[in-house]
Amino acid sequence: MSKNGDNCMRDYEQELRDRVAFIRGLQAESGAAGLVFGNSGGKDSALVGILCKQACGDTLGVILPCASTRNLGEDKTDAEALAGMYGIATRTVDLTAAKAALVAALVAAPGAGSLAHAADTNIAPRLRMAALYAIAAGEGRLVAGTGNRSEIHMGYFTKWGDGACDFNPIADLTATEVYEFLRHLGAPANILEKAPSAGLFEGQTDEADMGITYRAIDAFLLQGKANPADRAILERYHAASAHKRRMPRWYGVD
Repeated sequence: MSKNGDNCMRDYEQELRDRVAFIRGLQAESGAAGLVFGNSGGKDSALVGILCKQACGDTLGVILPCASTRNLGEDKTDAEALAGMYGIATRTVDLTAAKAALVAALVAAPGAGSLAHAADTNIAPRLRMAALYAIAAGEGRLVAGTGNRSEIHMGYFTKWGDGACDFNPIADLTATEVYEFLRHLGAPANILEKAPSAGLFEGQTDEADMGITYRAIDAFLLQGKANPADRAILERYHAASAHKRRMPRWYGVD
């Protein structure tokens, strides 16, 4: 679909040129030596990795498993396949022990209890953000974000976790358009065919978490179409996550 939701396909060759130019411009403006992104083995990170590599030869994809069997298995394998196909330098930083140490410290503090499920699952994306920024600071890199338009509208990302980045070259693309772009670029079939998942815990999928499909989200974003049940979910998620799409409120500063 086009940006406006009509039936004309997007010109992904032009999209590729424009997005590569966007990334190169930001890198030149910042004076950064290279780029870094979290290579999760999913569709969004795959597209961001391909775009970044075309824009900058010194692009590093970091695989960041964190306390999930899927992270250390299927996701890692898919991430390595992507890196091999597109010549993306790869580094693996296992955050499992770091998360365990942080959780242990949190629950051991005087007056603390067990962590809420949401608090526990959001630790992994925030540790990944910390790792990417540590690498970026040490090696003069910009951190590329990997959230798509559908996720951003729903607020389906962790504040100061996977929502944190220096730039995001796919923020205007719905999940459907990311898939179409990857097909155009010839991305690996195992990445194209896997169910979207943040890999936060075993068996987790995005659509099961939200209670709505990406197809339904994208139909609403691109065409304004939604049945009453889906519209209620869309409105509830978008309203509840408004704070994630704003910068912090600073007293005395506009």
